[in-house]
Amino acid sequence: MKTVDNFNFSGKRVVMRVDFNVPLNEQFAVTDDTRIRAALPTIKKILADGGSLVLMSHLGRPKEGPTNKYSLQHIVADLTKTIGVEVKFANDCISEEAFKMSSSLLAGQVLLLENLRFYKEEEKGDVAFAEKLSKHGNFYVNDAFGTAHRAHASTTIIAQFFDSNSKCFGYVMAGEVASINKVLTQSEKPFTAIIGGAKVSDKIMIIEQLLNKANNIIIGGGMAFTFVKAVGGQIGKSLCEDDRLEVAKDLLIKAKAKGVNLYIPTDAIVADNFANDANKKECKIDAIPNGWMGLDIGAETIQKYSEVIAASKTILWNGPMGVFEMSSFEAGTKAVADSIVTATSKGAFSLIGGGDSVAAINKYNLASKVSYVSTGGGALLEYIEQGTLPGVKAIAE
Repeated sequence: MKTVDNFNFSGKRVVMRVDFNVPLNEQFAVTDDTRIRAALPTIKKILADGGSLVLMSHLGRPKEGPTNKYSLQHIVADLTKTIGVEVKFANDCISEEAFKMSSSLLAGQVLLLENLRFYKEEEKGDVAFAEKLSKHGNFYVNDAFGTAHRAHASTTIIAQFFDSNSKCFGYVMAGEVASINKVLTQSEKPFTAIIGGAKVSDKIMIIEQLLNKANNIIIGGGMAFTFVKAVGGQIGKSLCEDDRLEVAKDLLIKAKAKGVNLYIPTDAIVADNFANDANKKECKIDAIPNGWMGLDIGAETIQKYSEVIAASKTILWNGPMGVFEMSSFEAGTKAVADSIVTATSKGAFSLIGGGDSVAAINKYNLASKVSYVSTGGGALLEYIEQGTLPGVKAIAE
């Protein structure tokens, strides 16, 4: 796997795909610069070598071409401050003016191109558009793992216009790929996967893949109730995908046949309403009264899950155990996060991936106490399901 560490960028003009799809408030100020800071080590390496840099990204989902709301102009001040170098801005990504700006860059200078998705050709993976983007540099670096599962022009197609000695991964991409491979192909046993979230349908493929790799699969969140109902439990008005009951039953059968421990919650914190101040109580998860819904795992399940996690050497966490955004129903998710931290402190390798799991680990200020926090939710899941990603293949092969 070639990374920026394999090259010296002196005299090179690097066109680099980054993921600066950051949240903005109503005044268009950046409210979370995590993704900008993630790209900083790669940017610094290229500039320190004496290279110049053309950065390209998307922002949001613009539907009808250029829209002020989605302009990357809004992040220029933040970017300049973070990098410590004045960032020039091209108000189009493939205009004559943009090419004039990129071709005249001097060593150590940085140019940010306008939102790639202002052109529909970006998401269509248009070859001609990708070729135009490639003209901004003589070296291509992809450091946008969060978009590597899409065969878009700037993440995948563009790579064909650079030979194998003129393209590589940035540190974010390299770190993500190495961490996922460590979990999937070099995992120390026991390997425990913790899978939560609302729907079984979103996680069927990932569970299928993990049945071939994990020793333990822990189920939590709304998706647990589909499993409980599939085996005859009463779940009140809890979230359930009735059209996936057979799938859930089949996954339980497959797990047993493969000798994988597939853990379903045994108790739950239930509420009479989907609200933080709702009436709540604890009960067996297969005996939830009518009119009540499960919103978190119960104490017995927390104890069991914590024991399994504590004994693990490799841990993958994707998805919360309950509605952790509400303080009344966060105990299960917080307990899982704490257990992962404890296991990590004793030498386990822990990979946290998926938006809600990352939000949870950040909420409890535990990101620095786990092995790796993935920046790409959808990309991480697809990598596990497929074994690679279009944006990874484009450079690795």
